[in-house]
This record gives sequence, structure tokens and C-alpha cells, in this order.
Amino acid sequence: MNKLPNLSLCALWNISFGFFGVQVAYALQSANISRIFTILGSDPHNLSYFWILPPLAGIIVQPIVGILSDRTWTPLGRRKPYLIIGSLIAVIIMLLLPNAGSFGLAATYAMLFGAISLMLLDTSINIAMQPFKMMVGDMVNEKQKKIAFSIQSFLCNAGSLIGYLFPFIFSFLGVSNVAPVGEVPDSVIYSFY
Repeated sequence: MNKLPNLSLCALWNISFGFFGVQVAYALQSANISRIFTILGSDPHNLSYFWILPPLAGIIVQPIVGILSDRTWTPLGRRKPYLIIGSLIAVIIMLLLPNAGSFGLAATYAMLFGAISLMLLDTSINIAMQPFKMMVGDMVNEKQKKIAFSIQSFLCNAGSLIGYLFPFIFSFLGVSNVAPVGEVPDSVIYSFY
């Protein structure tokens, strides 16, 4: 078995930087999805029905992606196909989800679109996140794992903070935080973008 070389601080940072994006997406999801569904016409007392979808999808997807990414070898490497696929799906969903009320759909269909989008967003984030976790184990030697996991933790927390603050930052910059009935405010839409 080959001994892994020491990596530069920049390389350690780059290995874990994806966690920043993953956590921004998670924070945007957890901070704004209930608001989006309420705007679309959902009864606030029934929001838990929407929130059960992501963990149900995660129970299935996370172990499968973990097993498959451990056994996948492509010209792109072991983990990259999952990172690319998960990231692309997440980006597409993050562009569509906050616009669910703007597609001219009836409230029921807009909420159905939102529920499917929520499940797909969480699933795609999980598809990308699991390989990111494994990259430190795959690419970092024992001597540097503590610093690599510290960087990973820092980026996770920084991403969460930024994701939660985005709508407030946009509102502070003058982007509207109110919208016509049934439409998501621009501050939330731009945050997802």
C-alpha cells in the first residue's frame, strides 16, 4: 500500500471546500423551505409532512451512494462522478425550487412540485456530501487528518452560517423581502441562486 504524501494547506482546503457549498444548501433548505411552502398555500400545521420526505430519501440514498462510491473506479476517480452528479442536480433544483409559485401552477401542483423538489434537493446534497466525507480518508495521510477534519468542520459551520444569513444580507442590500401572494420574495430566490 502506498504511503500518502503530505498535502499543502491549500490542497487540504480544496479537498474540503465542497462542504461549504453543501452546508450553504442545507442551511437555505432548512431556513426557507417552510416559508416557501407556507407562501404556496400550505397550512403551517401540516409542514411536517413535507419535512418527512428528505430523511426518508436519505435513509435510502446515503448508504447506497456510500457503498457505490467505495466500489466505483472511473477515469474521473472514485468519488468525482457522485460529486458531479449530486452537485448538478442540487444546482438545478436550487434554481427551480424558489420559483415554484411563479410557474403559473395551481397551489396544489406548486406544493407537489415543491415537495418533489425538496426531496430531490436533499437527495442530491446527500449524493454529493457522502463522497466529500470520504475524500479526506482517501487522500490525506494520518499525520494530516486532524487538520483536514478541522478545515472540514470550519467550512461546514461557515457554510451553514452563510446559508442562514443570505436572505438577511439580500434584504439589507435592498432586495425585497415581500412578494405578491403565492410568490416567493426575491431575497429568498436570490439566496437560492
